[in-house]
Amino acid sequence: MKSSCVLLTALVALAAYYVYIPLPSSVSDPWKLMLLDATFRGAQQVSHLIHSLGLSHHLIALNFIIVSFGKKSAWSSAQVNVTDTDFDGVEVRVFEASPKPQELLRRSVVYIHGGGWALASAKIKYYDELCTAMAEELNAVIVSIEYRLVPNVYFPEQIHDVVRATKYFLQPEVLQKYKVDPDRIGISGDSAGGNLAAALGQQFAQDANLRNKLKLQALIYPVLQALDFNTPSYQQNVNTPILPRYVMVKYWLDYFKGNHDFVQAMIVNNHTSLDAEEAVAPRARLDWTSLLPASITKNYQPVMQTKGNARIVQEIPQLLDARSSPLIADQEVLLHLPKTYILTCEHDVLRDDGVMYAKRLESAGVEVTLDHFEDGFHGCMIFTSWPTNFSVGIRTRDSYIKWLDRNL
Repeated sequence: MKSSCVLLTALVALAAYYVYIPLPSSVSDPWKLMLLDATFRGAQQVSHLIHSLGLSHHLIALNFIIVSFGKKSAWSSAQVNVTDTDFDGVEVRVFEASPKPQELLRRSVVYIHGGGWALASAKIKYYDELCTAMAEELNAVIVSIEYRLVPNVYFPEQIHDVVRATKYFLQPEVLQKYKVDPDRIGISGDSAGGNLAAALGQQFAQDANLRNKLKLQALIYPVLQALDFNTPSYQQNVNTPILPRYVMVKYWLDYFKGNHDFVQAMIVNNHTSLDAEEAVAPRARLDWTSLLPASITKNYQPVMQTKGNARIVQEIPQLLDARSSPLIADQEVLLHLPKTYILTCEHDVLRDDGVMYAKRLESAGVEVTLDHFEDGFHGCMIFTSWPTNFSVGIRTRDSYIKWLDRNL
């Protein structure tokens, strides 16, 4: 009996050690966040074990775990009709609010889910619930795109998928089928999905035939650049769940089919050092000392290496491509973008990507709403139902939908 108690105590202590990580007091529901982060870390470790045994790629294994525990069929209700179909060969899940007699046409949002270009799905519980809520509260048609993921495809195939599906949806006959008002269509996405939405918006802005097809874009804690992994938010949140800095760098390398041996070099900005001639112009467009307010820059110092690793950009030129890093796009491209909403979270390495993009868009004359949450963390907006219900998740979702309601 005594030995059993000692063993139980040891196991509880071990579990507490694994779960506990120091968090700022201002973050929403800290113990719940620790448990969520521990669960995700555990799934990552299992996926790497599967990979080491040669059974599957670690990202495929990890996504299998995520989807297995959260997949939801296309279930309709009296308020929202949900169907799975494809748009020009790209899988989509469509959420249609029940038509109202006084509204012949409905507004619409094309939504792109997050997951580091490699994880999650339009068909998992979190995104199904979000899009259902959007459709019902906005009386709208929501098109959630099931784009292909790493490692089945790599950059820029994910962009091609979302562009192809969106162009198909914008055809007059398709909009008529879904009873959508062609003047009230927006694009949106979170995290890597926000990256793809921003890339899609910029591509449309450069096409005279598509330039005015989108009324707005709404980007939720978007990842927008891969040149500087030492912005104040990267330095402040280097180990903050659910997206520590080293994990974000690995997602970028996986997106480009790059070598993980470059992770440590990229963390200290060796890929965009002063001797990297290719990076001079892009780097100038994200000078955070001028783009960020003093309330953010505080005492943080830029990390700029005099001499770096030239191999990185030579082997992965995609790092400097504006399609992957919309924050470094030319000013002429930004001029034509629609009204924009950007949601950022204090406890997120990507906070400053969103703040800098808002500043660049404002400088280009775009109307921007920057919605910042001091207790928010990366990914929080999709965590709104038990057992992963966070106060800030509900507040961010409500704020986001309220903005869409007012502006779409």
